Amino acid sequence: MSSRLFSRIVSSSSSQLLASFHLPPLKLFAEGRAFSVQLISLRTYSKEFNINGSTTKMSNTVLKFHPGGGQLVASDPQTNPVIILGQLPHLEAVSYGTLQAKLAPRVTEEIYRHALETLNPSPTDSIPLYLNNATLIGLPKTCSRHNTPSRAHSLTKLVKTSHVGGNGSQPNENIVIVCEKPYVFALACAVAKAFPLYSRKSSSKNTNADGSKKEPRIVNVEFLTVSKGEGQQYTLDQTPLSSSEIGCLEDAVKAVRNTARLVDTPCNELHTDAFVEEAKLIANELGITPVIIRGEELKQKGFGGIYGVGKASEHPPALVVLSHRPPGASKNIGWVGKGIVFDTGGLSIKSKTGMCAMKRDCGGAAAVLNAFYLAVKQGFKENLHVVLCLAENSVGPLSTRPDDVLIMYSKKSVEINNTDAEGRLVLADGVVYAKNDLGCEVIVDMATLTGAQGIATGKYHAAVLTNSEQFEKLGVEAGKASGDLVFPLVYSPEFHFSEFSSAVADMKNSVADRGNAQSSCAGLFIMSHLGFDFPGAWVHFDIASPAELGERATGYGVALLNTLFGSLSSSELLKGIAPNSE
Repeated sequence: MSSRLFSRIVSSSSSQLLASFHLPPLKLFAEGRAFSVQLISLRTYSKEFNINGSTTKMSNTVLKFHPGGGQLVASDPQTNPVIILGQLPHLEAVSYGTLQAKLAPRVTEEIYRHALETLNPSPTDSIPLYLNNATLIGLPKTCSRHNTPSRAHSLTKLVKTSHVGGNGSQPNENIVIVCEKPYVFALACAVAKAFPLYSRKSSSKNTNADGSKKEPRIVNVEFLTVSKGEGQQYTLDQTPLSSSEIGCLEDAVKAVRNTARLVDTPCNELHTDAFVEEAKLIANELGITPVIIRGEELKQKGFGGIYGVGKASEHPPALVVLSHRPPGASKNIGWVGKGIVFDTGGLSIKSKTGMCAMKRDCGGAAAVLNAFYLAVKQGFKENLHVVLCLAENSVGPLSTRPDDVLIMYSKKSVEINNTDAEGRLVLADGVVYAKNDLGCEVIVDMATLTGAQGIATGKYHAAVLTNSEQFEKLGVEAGKASGDLVFPLVYSPEFHFSEFSSAVADMKNSVADRGNAQSSCAGLFIMSHLGFDFPGAWVHFDIASPAELGERATGYGVALLNTLFGSLSSSELLKGIAPNSE
């Protein structure tokens, strides 16, 4: 988003070890030789987090990128397994000579050429080059207009199922990605999503039987970039990644994986107090003093939504604010995240199966917190504020009841007709704080808000609802560029907000007709507290489905926000993929 567009919009409106997975041989070569590529160095260190007074050990991945540009670090696939992957036209632009450092002496040029000629992605394809220790993988040939051209989702799945881990005292593994330069950021984040941090499996301890510390696992990832020349043929770029680009990718991967770690962590470890500590750790690293409003202070200051949702929990609700104010900044942007660390549904209680996985209801807060980390680390040029709305929706004597009326931070009254529609209550307080107390002209809220989002836009695309047509378009473009896909919801308050009509309060908190654009209605509830005449830009991302895949969090949101606002970053890599705002 350019500064000019900004002004126009505002004025107009336990360690996770790299487990061994074996790719079923689709094609076999009698002269099996290995194929190894070193791109990014993902280092898995043992890191300790103090939660509930106990020490928990997690793996922590540090991405170290080699400069690339055709200069690969030599390794032997027999001891350091390797995956080489990319779209077929991109792979064809890279010679065996460029890859020899990763393949020799196990894979000859003849074997590699034959494998490349045989590769036939439909939609994907893979060829073992040297047992399971070296694999050539083709990403899908085709891509629809609502998908990301980077094929980021396919890459994550393929890396998860085909990496085998290493052996020996230095269990290194290599991934080489061949792609166009604009896809580097999305694919780096896609790799990060393949290696989750959180684990409580007894086999995932970071110590050996004798108590000595295990050697860290290292996944080396390196990008070879290609570009179209004359005749529309791809050629290998010789320019290596710069040190600033490498730094951006390292920060991005850390942010994506930490987002997923928070969302994967259960509430007995990551309750609201622990989440506050996580925010304080990031604030400390960035040199920021956070604002924390917690417990009864929320009630005293009028945060009826956050307090009402979280007051029944053992651990009190909290509003946490981190602010980045660089010299010369003139604009205020707010990112507000829903942080329900566990959602029982309250007295409108969920079913025994519907309650499972509700630890992930903090996905919005986790995403905006870590997106903020990446943005600040990459030199965000304007004032940026992150507002975390943290609560546990518990059942107890102090629970908010159906029929209760809450007075929100906006001073508007809300009649509760569904305690399981709690996310909009905390977010409504959060966005009003961003407007009134922080002076934000652009307010983005991100939340795992409605199950209906998955019906409306599917499992891979978040839903965007906004009062700004330009931000709607930019959100979709940013989704394609970042790999965090987005698709619009209907924005028509005149048709949908009447669903919240109440005889005794300004509104109810849940719709009368669940068949009438339910996800749009949920977002409009939040917007109503800003006021439908809010002169700035309000953007709501419902990430309920894309925040998870199977039983794991995805780290969704970090890449999206930093791409959407990439033009306000000092990072050339982020500015290069920011959506065109003209």
